[in-house]
Amino acid sequence: MPSVRSGLVFVFGVFVAAAVLVAGLARPTAAGPHHDHNAVTDPHPPAVAFEQAMRVLWEDDITWTRLFIVDATAQAPETDATTQRLLKNQVDIDDAIKPFYGEETGARLTELLTQHILGAADVLAAAMAGDTAKLDAARRAWYANGDEIAAFLSTANPTCWPLDEMKAMLKDHLDQTLAEAVAHLNGDWAADVAAYNAVHRHILGMADMLSAGIVAQFPEQFASSSR
Repeated sequence: MPSVRSGLVFVFGVFVAAAVLVAGLARPTAAGPHHDHNAVTDPHPPAVAFEQAMRVLWEDDITWTRLFIVDATAQAPETDATTQRLLKNQVDIDDAIKPFYGEETGARLTELLTQHILGAADVLAAAMAGDTAKLDAARRAWYANGDEIAAFLSTANPTCWPLDEMKAMLKDHLDQTLAEAVAHLNGDWAADVAAYNAVHRHILGMADMLSAGIVAQFPEQFASSSR
């Protein structure tokens, strides 16, 4: 059986309605009611659009992670394709933050997130092999990487992403993902589904925390197009 790691070589609403105030009993002129053609209502405020886009990216992360768990444990032929799509998600997240933090920061986040996926693969491989020593080592490395991601994000936006909060957020994500993988490996399907539901709820909160932090840090980039 090929190793799990070998397959891992590369890993928006709110609508604003326009209100028209009708004064007293005034009647429309022959030309009809007045319309201000210069008034533009933006149906998708930039901050809301960004929030939803961030949710999609992180939902992709947990979705393809789940499919990887399913495929890898079954040694399914589509494991490599699933792996490549999971890794592409890390690049997609990088592309979403580059406009705010720059190429170098984006690239570093991609590196850390790729290590996150590789670490998850190591944990899964060790668990599948029943190798307790390797599993313990892989888990330690995986959680250390989570702390690195938390520290990296906190450094980029310390006001909105305090280190302790980010560490707790990442640890919860890892705990839940691990519970999902263990339940699937054990064939405990009820626990497996429950774990994925928990992962899904949590990742939406994490995505919202990240998008809200970026919007607060770079308000000028989210100025409404309405005028």
